[in-house]
This record gives sequence, structure tokens and C-alpha cells, in this order.
Amino acid sequence: MSDVHARALLAELVSDLWWSWDPEARSLVEALDPIRYEALGHSPTAVLEELEHVPEEVAQALPAIVERARAYRGATETWAACEVPLLGRVAYLSMEFGLHEALRIYSGGLGILAGDHVRSASDLGLDFVAVGLLYRHGYFRQLIDRGEQVPAWPEVHTSKLPIEEVLVDGEPLRIEVPDGHETYRVRVWRVGVGRVSLFLLDADLPENPPHQRDVTGSLYGGDSRMRIRQEVLLGIGGIRALVALDQVPEVLHLNEGHCAFAPVEWMRQMVEAGASLGEAETFVRDHTVFTTHTPVPAGHDRFGWDLVNGVLGPWRDAMGWAHGALMDRGRKDPTDLAEPLNMTRLAMGLARATNGVSELHGEVSRQMFEDPTIGHVTNGVHPTFWMGDAAQRMLDEEVPGWREHLATGEPLVGLEGIRDARIAAMRSSQRNLLRGELARRQRVLIEDDALIVGFARRFAPYKRADLLLTDPDRLEALLDAGMRFVFAGKAHPKDTAGRALLSRILSAARAPRFHGRLLFAQGYGIELGRRMTQGCDVWLNNPRRPREASGTSGQKVVLNGGLNASVLDGWWPEGYDGTGGWAIGEPREFDTIEEQDAADAISLYEVLEDVLATWQDRSAWNQRIRSSMARGIPAFNTHRMVADYARTVYSSAAVSSQVPMAGSVSSQSSSFGT
Repeated sequence: MSDVHARALLAELVSDLWWSWDPEARSLVEALDPIRYEALGHSPTAVLEELEHVPEEVAQALPAIVERARAYRGATETWAACEVPLLGRVAYLSMEFGLHEALRIYSGGLGILAGDHVRSASDLGLDFVAVGLLYRHGYFRQLIDRGEQVPAWPEVHTSKLPIEEVLVDGEPLRIEVPDGHETYRVRVWRVGVGRVSLFLLDADLPENPPHQRDVTGSLYGGDSRMRIRQEVLLGIGGIRALVALDQVPEVLHLNEGHCAFAPVEWMRQMVEAGASLGEAETFVRDHTVFTTHTPVPAGHDRFGWDLVNGVLGPWRDAMGWAHGALMDRGRKDPTDLAEPLNMTRLAMGLARATNGVSELHGEVSRQMFEDPTIGHVTNGVHPTFWMGDAAQRMLDEEVPGWREHLATGEPLVGLEGIRDARIAAMRSSQRNLLRGELARRQRVLIEDDALIVGFARRFAPYKRADLLLTDPDRLEALLDAGMRFVFAGKAHPKDTAGRALLSRILSAARAPRFHGRLLFAQGYGIELGRRMTQGCDVWLNNPRRPREASGTSGQKVVLNGGLNASVLDGWWPEGYDGTGGWAIGEPREFDTIEEQDAADAISLYEVLEDVLATWQDRSAWNQRIRSSMARGIPAFNTHRMVADYARTVYSSAAVSSQVPMAGSVSSQSSSFGT
């Protein structure tokens, strides 16, 4: 094969993120030029630009992999075609998407969940599109300097990303977005995610003034005014983009309250096309579903009258609405003019169905919003993106057909027969990759026989990263007995308490009694998260219950034969049965935070001591692995989650005639290219 032909096949392969969750394709891409791949932020597009020639072994493997990718995208006998053949197009809006480390448009769990949702929607064959924002600086990169977190905001160069600009009738698509008495224009990019298109809105155009170009400057940066303008862009701009692309959905899925302006804009367009306000509102509510992820009242976006009126007043007035109409839709008490607009309430009021992301979170949400109709769909993780190669090989050989079983949610049959030696070999392979990564990053080689405990997540105070430090002597005894702790995670730059918490962990990692045995790995993101969840033996999770909506990092660990030691919060009450992991603390209410923290700290050390004792009996340990994987893999993956959404939440959206929409361009031809 000529180098020109090989480059063309490579360009086709890396133009779609399908390669990132296919083990063979991922290995091939990473083998192109490992040094450049690392230096260029894991962007195969950037690597291909600088590659002198395609390695011969890569060229030989390319045709079969590319053909498999084409067959995947062109398949018609999908799960959706068989199970939900009447389900129409679903449009999924989210402020962030965690799809790959090269595309830094995510910060944490919400974005990672959105990325996994899109991947599984592709695998299951749903008619599915997604909309988000393309941030020029993304979310910050974490640097550690003298024991403190330092944020860095490197600029993203679109030419280095797996994206292409959207064209309509051969011209770059432009969308007008309201901003007070002004409007500004945004362009639209497309990311191929298997069978799914993710459309990203980008305000960084030369014709826009700096304050409007900055709307897509950074994720969760700026003040409340920047936040509402980003949510206007996502909601109003997202609907306008879908209309311009002739991608009007039958079901609109709002992933968190950031998207709540979308159904309002959908109503506005229907009224403009001739529907009455009542008809438009009924239709939109019937065709909109909403997922809330936040069990803490303070975590829901709220905007006061001055801010809403300043940014959206003219847009609201053009709809013919009274001045308080938009605010009232997001208030608990519409008669209280001082109450701000709550984006979660706005979304709930315009959605046919609202759900939390775990059984416990559903209960908390029903209490918080005094709404008995709120349900739940427990989160999951994408199985093959997060599962290590060794774990996938073991299941392929020992549990044939396991991949086709994922959407059912039923326990895997066959894991009970896997020999101890086979499990040990898989775990050793994945542990060694983590040990190597930590040796490279931290210049510390964890002992081969050490018990590796991982803690990696956002450094929010309620997640209590420092609970382990409550009794230093007891912690030191665990370390002396062979436990090793690996911490990773970021604190938002404006979260003073979170940054102080992170500094405390950094200080402990430098303390002589813990040094080299309690590690902090900087630069947490998808890459490091994947390596840690694949390699750690135990995953530690100790939030203050019930403040964890779901949590998914522990579910990734289950995929890889790791075990969970967690407070019974989020998804863990559904995952814990006593045979595959450990429960920290008691599932009850405490009078004070101090009382809760003290009780949970004692329980934490008792659990870790039991974990260490079990580790000494590898046969008992491996039996826990079998139990955890057999029950956890089918129950907590996003194939099962998306199947639940498709069968229940999406299908509950009423099937009715499409109301004509203003600005429809169904006669136009849209294409994707630069």
C-alpha cells in the first residue's frame, strides 16, 4: 500500500471518534508515533499532520479496521431497530462532553456521562444527535507548583481536533444568537461519534466583538453573566442549529438545567410558524425530557431579574410575553418577585418527564422539588471505552457473547467459572500499566505486591478527600502493611475550600511518613482516569451522604475487576450486596456534619483494615471480583442506561404530528467539511 493511500485511510479513521472505543483501532492509532502522540495531547489529527510516513505494520492493519468502521456506521440491524423501531430522532443537549482527552470540552462527571451516553446511543443505533459548545480554552489544565494547584488555559487550535465545520448549500453555517439588544453569530462544527453527530457551537468569529467571542472562551469560567450567556447559546443557539440542519427532533433531552432555554426557543419557533402559544407549549412539553444531576440545592443555576432581563429581555419581548413570564416559569412561587429564575425548575416545567441519575438521587430530588413524579435512570459507563484491553480479552475468551448482553441489565453468566490464575493475570497486566504511568509521572514505582487504592474525582468539600487523613497513625499502619493510595482530581479555580482540600492532600503526599506511599497524580482527565480505574485494586469513595447524585468512577472500576469501598451514596446502594465490595458508614441522617464525618472516618479505617485482610487471601479476593463483575458490568453500563431511556423516558414522549417550524431548511443540503 502506498503511503498516500495509507494516509487517506488513517485520515478517514481518525475523523470519527469510533476508533477511541475499539481496542484494535485505538492501539493502532496510539502506535503511529507514541512520542508525538503524547506530546500533541493525544490528538491523532495533529500526529497525522506531522507524520513523515505511515509505519508498515500500521499500513497493513489499516484496511481491515477501516472496513470494520464503515460496516459499523452502515449497519441497519441494530438494537434500536429491533427494540424501539418507532422511536424517532432524539436531540441531546449538554454543556460539556467527555469524549476523548484531545477534545477538552468537559470538566468532570457530567461531561463524562454525556460522552458515554453518546457512545452508547451510537452503539445501540438510536437516531441521535447531540449539541454542545466548542470552548477555545476548554477546561483548565492542572499544574502543581509548591504544593498549590495552578490553572493553565492553553488555547485550542481547531485544526488539531477531530472536527469539521458544517456547511449548508456549500457555505459555512452561521446561527444568530440573542445577547441583550444585540445578536452575534456562531459557527457550527461537527464531531463524528460513530453513528452520532455531535454539533458544537463556536462564537469565536472575527466579526464578533471580543465580549461575544469570549462566550465560548472557557468551560465554567467567568461570572454569572457569562454563565447565562453560555446557557442562552446552548439552549437557543442549539435549537436554531438543529432547525438549520433539518435535525428537528421528536424527543429533546436536556442534560442538566444549563439547557433549559432550549424548549422555550422551540416554543417561540412554533408560535412564529403559526401555532398558538398553548399548542406550542403542549407540544414541547410532550416531546421534552429532562435529567437533573444535582442533589444539592446550591448546585442549581439561578439568575436574578436584572441578569435575565438584560440578556434575554428583547428576545422575551419579541415573543409577546409579559415581563415576568420567563422568570415565573423558573420560580417555585411566581408571586415572589425577588425569587430568581431557577434553571432546573424552568426545565422541569417544560418537560414531560424528569429523572434523577440513581434510585437514591430520585428520592432526594422528589423531596427537594416537592414533586412525586420525578423518576430515576441510574447512570452507567461506556463498557469498551473504559474497560482495559486485558479485561476485554478475558471476557471475550471466558464469557462469549458478553458484549451483546450489556443492554439487558441481567447478570453475566460464566464469570463464576474463570480460574483464579486467569483473573490474576488480567489484574496484573492492568496494574502494571498503572504502575508504569505513575512511575513516569511521579517517579515512584509502587511495589508489585502492594494493594493499590485509588481516589480520583472533583475536589469538592462534600467528597471529603481528606477523610483518610483523620487518623495519621492508623493511616501509617495501613501503609506499613502494604496499602498504597493514589489521589487525583481538580478543584475549580474559584472554589477556595476545594483548593484548600487539595493542598492538604498534596502536603500529606510530601510528608516523610507518607512520602512515596501516598501519591497525588496531577493533570487529572480522561487519560489518567482511564488508567487509574483500570489499574487500581480498590476504589475509595466517601462523600457526605446523600450529596452524590450517582458517581460513575466506581462503575469503571467494576468493568476492570477492581473493587469498591464506598459510602452508600449515589449508585452504590444499588451496586452493593456484600459480596463484591465494602460499605463505609451507615445510611442514616446525622445531627451535624461533624458527627457524620467522625463516624464515617472510624468506619473508613475499619473497612480499609478489612480490605487489607481480605487481600491476603487471594482466592477470597478473586471471588469478590467475580461477583462484582458478574452483577455490576450489565447493571452499570451506558448500553443498559440508554436502553432504559429509549424504552421508557424517550418513548413516553407523545407521538403527534410535527408542528411546522419557522426557518426550516429541509430543502437545503447540509454537509460537513472545511
